[in-house]
Amino acid sequence: MFILFTINLNAPAMAQEDIRSKKLKEQHFKPKVTKPESEWKVKLTPLQFEVTRNKGTERPFTGQYFDFYEKGNYYCANCGTLLFNSESKFKSGCGWPSFSDVVNLQSINIVSDRSLGMVRTEITCSNCEAHLGHVFEDGPPPTGLRYCINSVSLKFVPDVIQTVK
Repeated sequence: MFILFTINLNAPAMAQEDIRSKKLKEQHFKPKVTKPESEWKVKLTPLQFEVTRNKGTERPFTGQYFDFYEKGNYYCANCGTLLFNSESKFKSGCGWPSFSDVVNLQSINIVSDRSLGMVRTEITCSNCEAHLGHVFEDGPPPTGLRYCINSVSLKFVPDVIQTVK
């Protein structure tokens, strides 16, 4: 009598990937945020409210993160969802902070924007529906995308390097 055993050599890697995926979701996603307009007005500055809740925009070349290249992560200024990291930030010359990729596609909504007599692709936060900016197909490799984001839609948290003595 022969007993045949099969060994799945990928099992440990798959288990690790499942753990990483679960941790990523736990770290980056918070419960859906819904607030009445009156609460957003209290929480946000007038410019943040105009841009993120009314789909406005800040003037080009004026935003806090336009010409800013420190190492760290960029979160939604409204709800704290992780959106971008400094590794994907690049100098596009368009007047707004530009990123070639998001940390996780589940953190954003992609919406057709037909305002101002043109068709663009709007980006909103998937957790609180905050308007972030737009995405264009003229970015650098490997994605070829340029996420053009309003600074007031973002909150930057620098990387902290800890040294052990």
